[in-house]
Amino acid sequence: MAARATKRSAQYGAAFVSAILPGATIGILGGGQLGRMTAMAARSLGYRVQVLDPDRSCPASFVVDSCFTASFDDAHAAADLARGSDVVTLEIEQISLASLEEAARHAPVRPEAAVLKIVQDRIRQKSWLQSSGFPIGEWSPAASAQELGAAVQRFARDCFIKSRSGGYDGRSQIRVQPSSASASADELWKALGSRPCVVELALPLEQEISVLVARRPGSEAVVYPPALNHHEEQILDWSAIPASLSPDLHKQASDLALQISQQLQIVGLLVIEMFLLKDGRLLVNELAPRPHNSYHASERACVTSQFEQAVRAICDLPLGDASLIKPAAISNLLGDVWLGHHPPAFDRALAIPGVRLHLYEKSVPRPGRKMGHLSAIGDTAQEAVHRVLKARAAL
Repeated sequence: MAARATKRSAQYGAAFVSAILPGATIGILGGGQLGRMTAMAARSLGYRVQVLDPDRSCPASFVVDSCFTASFDDAHAAADLARGSDVVTLEIEQISLASLEEAARHAPVRPEAAVLKIVQDRIRQKSWLQSSGFPIGEWSPAASAQELGAAVQRFARDCFIKSRSGGYDGRSQIRVQPSSASASADELWKALGSRPCVVELALPLEQEISVLVARRPGSEAVVYPPALNHHEEQILDWSAIPASLSPDLHKQASDLALQISQQLQIVGLLVIEMFLLKDGRLLVNELAPRPHNSYHASERACVTSQFEQAVRAICDLPLGDASLIKPAAISNLLGDVWLGHHPPAFDRALAIPGVRLHLYEKSVPRPGRKMGHLSAIGDTAQEAVHRVLKARAAL
């Protein structure tokens, strides 16, 4: 392919300076719903796509040219994916560094292993944010039950305990509250698999928001309008673009996100989850170097969706306009919706003006498993949220 003619060095990464044009092949590490939607955007732009995922029937497998069935720590399989790709990206953080490094021997990997090394380890990520001067909440690392117990007491038993790596959507996390039954440090340690973790002070939150930044290899970047996020049981329940922020807070959040992306030197997408405290301060919660659930609404709200933007960024194409067209919201559809006495009444949901349905083709619904989402537009973000929640209730 013409794009492969741009490989002018035996060393990969920064040596790639030319755009990877439509007709080339994109490799994606991870074939979940984020990989699926990125692949769909890439196909619309004229790219071929292949993915690597442990699940032979992963959501992306139905829309790509080929699917490598292998674990995320299979460096040989990652290399095979990269050999047939002009660029490699990812849709999940839980890719082994060895797999990323091996893939990078054969094609540019965006974002690079150096970014994942920081982001996929919560202790390393928080230490990096802190040492880089970015605002975060109080936290403590814990490498034993004794250290865990000391940290929990330090925060007056009002805290979150999260595993050092892995875990999302509330998994591998424990909420400790002063009013709850008193579990011992040993019990808490065992509940998280007896492995290192972080303990975070619970904060007085006004809002939870996120900000998406897209960045090209030459450092050109665009920032999306902040999204407002609402969680239930530590799982994102709905999200809306734009978040209702004062102009000053909007600028603070956007500037902070851009500074973090530039400091990381990321190529691709970076979503920065933030806490807006009741006293008006903005603190960084976590980083995600990939498309993000909170920006699914960008397909309806913005000139360029996060998925098309991801393709543009990793292929070093001009970045798309991230401006707001119309306020929009999404609501996640968990497997619980399928586990009632009747199948979901999608026709009722689609009867509500401005609503669309997005299903991921996951074959087995389970409680808490993301099976799809609904999206809606409105004249305001609040109206879009009202519509999308009304549609979900109609199911």
